Amino acid sequence: MDAIIESLKKGTGRKILPKKDRPSQAEAEAAVRTLLQWIGEDVDREGLIDTPSRVAKAYKEMFSGYDMDPEDALGRTFEEVGGYDDMVLVKDIQFHSHCEHHMVPIIGKAHVAYLPDGKVLGLSKIARVVDIFAHRLQTQENMTAQIAYTIDDALKPRGVAVMIEAEHMCMAMRGIKKQGSTTTTTCFTGEFRNNSAEQVSFMTHLRLGRE
Repeated sequence: MDAIIESLKKGTGRKILPKKDRPSQAEAEAAVRTLLQWIGEDVDREGLIDTPSRVAKAYKEMFSGYDMDPEDALGRTFEEVGGYDDMVLVKDIQFHSHCEHHMVPIIGKAHVAYLPDGKVLGLSKIARVVDIFAHRLQTQENMTAQIAYTIDDALKPRGVAVMIEAEHMCMAMRGIKKQGSTTTTTCFTGEFRNNSAEQVSFMTHLRLGRE
């Protein structure tokens, strides 16, 4: 278990190819053209002439998380907290990701909390970490754990809690074709894992304003 947690802290459980080992832009565009032909399209018709370059450009944006380090994104911490040691919660962080099994969208919200231990993070940094992991091919379970353990490792708080609620287009668009179903995952570290009262407090704060 410790080895699994360690591999998740920086998202290093999955190898990321260095840029020098990746296909070129031209090769990526050729791959898109091959897929278009495979589904039966005429790649030379007017509407598709520029599609390969557009798709390559879109992929560069949607999967930009491979070129970002989540720990670097967390940046500096602040120790002038005035003795504050209660929960810090950032909820309803909207994100879109892509399922690694079918490469179709995952759309949802992340809720992230931590219990400070003498220092705090800039709030925008938490949303940034969510975005970095979302902009990679993912499973929701893995993304939830990556966010939690990265913040836990960088900040060293008394505990971290992460909940993700998302709809998977691989269920809505294909296969069972069930629209509107939501998947919920959680990951807790430290006092959130060991103290049920802290978990209850986290869940209670998430419900505030929703009833």
